[in-house]
Amino acid sequence: MDYFVSLGYPGLFISAFLSATLLPLSSEFVLSTLLIKGLSPSFLITTATVANVLGSMLNYALGYWASSAVIKKWLRISESDIRKAENRFKKYGLISLCFTWLPIIGDPLTVMAGLVKIHLGWFIVLVTAGKLIRYIVISQVAMSLN
Repeated sequence: MDYFVSLGYPGLFISAFLSATLLPLSSEFVLSTLLIKGLSPSFLITTATVANVLGSMLNYALGYWASSAVIKKWLRISESDIRKAENRFKKYGLISLCFTWLPIIGDPLTVMAGLVKIHLGWFIVLVTAGKLIRYIVISQVAMSLN
């Protein structure tokens, strides 16, 4: 993570993008450290949000275009897990996208949103809102601890 911090804004962009994929990375440390170093909070929040949403869109695209066999292998889930996820998306609809900012479940939710063909416009709006709020809260906490 220190490497990402040393890159400044580009490092935050890379870490936020990658952390939105299924890779086990976190952008919160990079964001917090750069805030403490005095970089622009609004630019950091914007950078992290845009990059994280783009990473989520990559997950969405993988879900949208990949076969369920590939998704099963990639996410290590069964056919019944996919059907359950599809049913949850049908039951709860777009509201489930409001939780894509959550650790562990957020990234698979973005893949499943693509798999069940959630409208891309709604996907972008709801995922962006959730991730923006998350980064604002993280920034406020980091700055209050400094």
